Amino acid sequence: MAKPKPTQDPTYAQKLAQYDRVVAGFPGVERKGDANPYTALGGNMSSYLHPRGQLALRLPPEARAAFLKTYDATLFEAYSVVQKEYVTVPDSLLADTAALAPHFRASLDWVGAMKPKPGKAKGK
Repeated sequence: MAKPKPTQDPTYAQKLAQYDRVVAGFPGVERKGDANPYTALGGNMSSYLHPRGQLALRLPPEARAAFLKTYDATLFEAYSVVQKEYVTVPDSLLADTAALAPHFRASLDWVGAMKPKPGKAKGK
């Protein structure tokens, strides 16, 4: 196993495997990115695993409020910026694929309803 980057959680490989298990439960959704693993639909990001080993999940307002309360979670913060549409998924929930799946589905539904971002023109 490769030595973790200084900002990387020592259990990062385990958390990445847990993230991959959740993503695998949603046919047609692909985990992208090597250094910064993420999922997206139509160019809109729905989740990502930060190098420090925390999963950020993008949720609609009502689901976000309920998630924050239910899991005593916080909005996701990265690089000194609070990302207001993303929640920090507790490690215990990341480890429980079945319990995380409905929240992951809510994220995909929310992002899937957004206007797709324009794609890059081929050859440019």
